[in-house]
Order: sequence, then structure tokens, then C-alpha cells
Amino acid sequence: MKHISTILSIIALGLIVVLFITQKQQLQDMKKHVEGEKRDQGSGFKVAYFDMDSVEAHYNGFKDAQDKVKTQTDAMNQELSSLDRSNQKKIEGWREKGNTMTQAEGEQAQQQYQQMQQEFASRKQALEQSLYKSTEDLKTNIRKSIEGFLKDYNKTKNFSYIIEYDPNSFIYTKDTVYNITPDLIDGLNAGYKKSK
Repeated sequence: MKHISTILSIIALGLIVVLFITQKQQLQDMKKHVEGEKRDQGSGFKVAYFDMDSVEAHYNGFKDAQDKVKTQTDAMNQELSSLDRSNQKKIEGWREKGNTMTQAEGEQAQQQYQQMQQEFASRKQALEQSLYKSTEDLKTNIRKSIEGFLKDYNKTKNFSYIIEYDPNSFIYTKDTVYNITPDLIDGLNAGYKKSK
């Protein structure tokens, strides 16, 4: 009987050692699992990019916006040229009269000349402001189109960031796996076609 208590003590000690070892193994497994989850979360961080030069070259909405700006610029330049030619004709008329003008006519011509310059400068400024506003509105509309498409696009792609790549940017290398430019152009053109 005295050996039974020693045997039971040894068995109890053995079981305690086995429990200790299994507990330690479970703790190590839990640590590995938690670290693996942290790594998985980090590897889920994805950044996509699109090439703005390609968007500008292939997005029909951008091309149409450029055409509108060019048309408005041409119209502005034509109007200013026409106004300038008209003013130059008046100036030539005054030069032809030259010395035959009376002092009152000379003063009147001087006032008209100053008024013509002011009107020309005022009209030029108004046309340039209109062109600037129109250009900014078109840029804003294009940006909203891109943002709207990317918002819907990213619902299924789950990118952490989608950035615009520009050759002059601070990005020195890029992985073409994350280039979404073709998807962006196709989506923008499809949306633009529907809106027309």
C-alpha cells in the first residue's frame, strides 16, 4: 500500500507535466494564429492606380470637354481679333485725318481711344473669366465622373486606396497587376455614352 501512494503521486505528477506541455502548446498555437491574422490583415491592404494620361487619351468625355474648351477659346480669340481690327480701323482713320483735325476733334478721338481700350480690356477679361469657369466646370465634372465610377468599382474590388498615376508624381515603380486604367476607361466611356 505504501507503494500505491507513490505510484499515484508519480502518475499525478506525470499528468501535471502532460497538462503543462499541452497548455503551453495551445498558447503557442494561439499566438501563431493571432500573428497570422495580423499578417493577413496587412496583406489585405491593396493599392490600385490608374494612368491619367491614358484616361485623357481614351475617355470620350475628356475628349469632348477638350473640344468644348477649344471651341470656346477659338470663339473668344475670333471675337477679340474682330474687336481689335475694328479698333485699328478707327485709329487709322484718325491718323489719316492727322493734322486736319481740330483740337476738339483730337480730344474727342483721344477719349474714344481710351474708351476703346477700356472696352477691349473689359471684354477680354469677361471672356477669359467665362473660359476659365467653363474649363473648371468641365474638370470638376470629369473628376466627379471618375470618383463616381471608382466608388462603385471598389465595392467589389476592396482596394484600400486608388491613386492617380502621373509620370511627374513621386511614384517610381508600379506593379501592373494593380493597374485599373482599362477598367476605368471602359466604365467611364460606358457611363458617358449612357448620359448622352
